[in-house]
Amino acid sequence: MFSLKNYLTSDGELTAKGRRLLVGGSWLYFLMLCILCFIPQVPEPGMETPGIQYFGRIVVLLIPFNSFVNIGEITSWIQLVKVFIQNLANIFLLSPLIFQLLCLFPKLRSSKKIICLSFAISLSIEVTQILLDLLINANRVFEIDDLWTNTLGGYLTWRVFQFYRKKIKDSKQNLS
Repeated sequence: MFSLKNYLTSDGELTAKGRRLLVGGSWLYFLMLCILCFIPQVPEPGMETPGIQYFGRIVVLLIPFNSFVNIGEITSWIQLVKVFIQNLANIFLLSPLIFQLLCLFPKLRSSKKIICLSFAISLSIEVTQILLDLLINANRVFEIDDLWTNTLGGYLTWRVFQFYRKKIKDSKQNLS
């Protein structure tokens, strides 16, 4: 039977077994993130993103808050839903990885460090997508909005982690 006691200490820190589980989970999520962000994309007909700029094989979207700025160019409800889902997905894209890293590395546990880490990971993804376009024409897009949505997601994950830690501490005090 599954028991959190095998994976967490009474103060909510990881046991050796919990640490092994999250290290494996972090690598697995990192691999899935690479597949999601770096495999070549096939453009969907009728779903052209407004504001896209082309510089040879490099495709960029440098308009901040593009979804709001160009909302008038959305031509269908399906396209509107897809834009909404894409932005929401970008907010939560890094969340599982950030949460696991917060559990594994207590030195990361500050707003500033998490915001910087989330931004750095997001920027690395976007720059790698440009490099892939140069090397293999992967049809990826460097999107400025991905930087802030991914960073926001990292910060929100930090807040969830803090809430989780407080709940564990409160339950520990109630048992005493």
